[in-house]
Amino acid sequence: MNDTTFDQQKAHRRFAAACFNEAWNLLDKTNRTADDDLQLVRLVHASHWHWTQVEGATRENFSIGYWQTARVYAVLGQADNARRYAAHCLEVSSGSDVEPFFLAYAHEAAARAAALAGDVETMRRHHDEAARIAETLSDEASRTQLQADLETIG
Repeated sequence: MNDTTFDQQKAHRRFAAACFNEAWNLLDKTNRTADDDLQLVRLVHASHWHWTQVEGATRENFSIGYWQTARVYAVLGQADNARRYAAHCLEVSSGSDVEPFFLAYAHEAAARAAALAGDVETMRRHHDEAARIAETLSDEASRTQLQADLETIG
């Protein structure tokens, strides 16, 4: 596009956030339809793709994208996809340049996916690691939210 007034970077950031938020609106919807479920999948992948187009996007941005994608697939009962995206989330969330909060939620996603797949041993391992990391988080709101999410697994 040759329009000098159009800022692609701002557009990608805006669409990434808009798709993420709309996915949450659908996740919170109590009477989701099959069409809503398809839209959820479209939205999480679109959100994540837009982040891949943002210059300077961080591993934390990608962690959030993989985490939300894993959550959507878990909610939809697709254990294999939930596990796949939780594994991506764990991979991108590991490392000293990523805050522990993101690694904890990667383990939360892996625990949730394992529970859905009926893999109790893996679920417990990831659940326990997420809970351990949660105890180290200095932000009380983040810690409390993570602990509440962990209570919904299993």
